[in-house]
Amino acid sequence: MLKTRLLLGGCVQSWKSMRMASSRAARPDPLANKVALVTASTNGIGFAIARRLAQDGAHVVVSSRKQQNVDKAVAALQGEGLSVTGTVCHVGKAEDRERLVATAVKLHGGIDILVSNAAVNPFFGNLIDVTEEVWDKILDINVKATALITKAVVPEMEKRGGGSVVIVASIGAYTPLPGLGPYNVSKTALLGLTKSLAVELNQMNIRVNCLAPGIIKTNFSQMLWMDKEREKNTKEFLRVRRIGQPEDCAGIVSFLCSEDASYITGETVVVAGGALSHL
Repeated sequence: MLKTRLLLGGCVQSWKSMRMASSRAARPDPLANKVALVTASTNGIGFAIARRLAQDGAHVVVSSRKQQNVDKAVAALQGEGLSVTGTVCHVGKAEDRERLVATAVKLHGGIDILVSNAAVNPFFGNLIDVTEEVWDKILDINVKATALITKAVVPEMEKRGGGSVVIVASIGAYTPLPGLGPYNVSKTALLGLTKSLAVELNQMNIRVNCLAPGIIKTNFSQMLWMDKEREKNTKEFLRVRRIGQPEDCAGIVSFLCSEDASYITGETVVVAGGALSHL
């Protein structure tokens, strides 16, 4: 009897393995022939996301405020055999947003995916000391521009029968990062923007979700890991006990843009190594 059970169990497990392997073989590229725009994608988290989307089959258009950064990123990714092009885009400028959308449509015939990653933080200090000019800059780029770039791609996504938008926020939206008051506020606003857009765009078959990275090794966060002592102190707040890499954010974005996430919208996924966020 035991031998029979073991044999049957082995057969079932083998069948499951074969089924999973068959499924992977049938869908080797979950984003095959999708067209993706990724803002602020020539380094850090944005670059890692652009690379992963392209690795998963998408035609990706990267962007940055500086042409030299765009050229460098495109050369690197094309050198890996990926379908990547790029253009200059300052998301705070209407003409640049329009050019980014037009570039994707001209090259690939439409848009299926938008990853809004562009953000600024020109201030460090007490929230009460933030000037009106700083508030305007942070909210213009981090929040308003995200809404407007989404508005710009919606008509193109409608033509394709739907699409997926992923907005990049921050764990600071849940647990304010010291000295980054207005930045934290802007990222919290993006959680609300995600939920509002998800409700409004659902009728167009456009899903909207949000990524909230924690401490990731990028130029933006280097003050937290630039020396061994600071890195050690930062790790103590993380259950994973390591500081994240940009690539840690890339896979979840690809998933959210794929058909495997077709029943997910209006949600925020925290990728923060177990740092405290919401319940």
